[in-house]
Amino acid sequence: MLNMKLIALGITAPRDGADPVILTSASDLSSYSFFQRGTMAQFVTFSLRQFTKSAAPGTRATVPHEGHMIHVYVRADGLGATCMVDAEYPDRVAFTLLSAILDEFTDKYQDKWRGESNDNSMPLPSLEAQLAKYQNPAEADKLMAIQKDLDQTTAIMHDTIEAALDRGVKLDELIEKSEDLSSSSKMFYKTAKKQNQCCYIM
Repeated sequence: MLNMKLIALGITAPRDGADPVILTSASDLSSYSFFQRGTMAQFVTFSLRQFTKSAAPGTRATVPHEGHMIHVYVRADGLGATCMVDAEYPDRVAFTLLSAILDEFTDKYQDKWRGESNDNSMPLPSLEAQLAKYQNPAEADKLMAIQKDLDQTTAIMHDTIEAALDRGVKLDELIEKSEDLSSSSKMFYKTAKKQNQCCYIM
């Protein structure tokens, strides 16, 4: 049986004049070495923010990158959800989970997220439980039977991470400018990229 891994989940909202705000998130970095976890946590934050920014409202996107798949679902109203998984994790399950956590978030907060500008300001306590539960993709079977709204969105597949970014901006440029990544994390990314080993699960 394949060792599938769900690494991170997050819910984001657009923010006037700035990158999206991460309203709530959860991650499981236990597959990484102790020394990699800090850098990986920063890369998760970077990914949650940048990929919902690049996806148009009412669309889904799947972006492969260095052994990971980053799935994004942005609703027509701009509220978005992103997950980072390994390459073996089923796309369909990932998108079902994203839709489920958006519904749960909306049930809790309604439209209170509009205009929010502070990260981690709208916690969803069940997100950690969902992250643990969906380590086993078979847990999605019940939701699969009732899933409807994903079929009404536009699916987009990107061949590279750069293809998902706005106006042809390269990932390296965004990483260099990002405030979510420390100097050491940026250096780690550059060094690991040269060795074609960045962000692989240990």
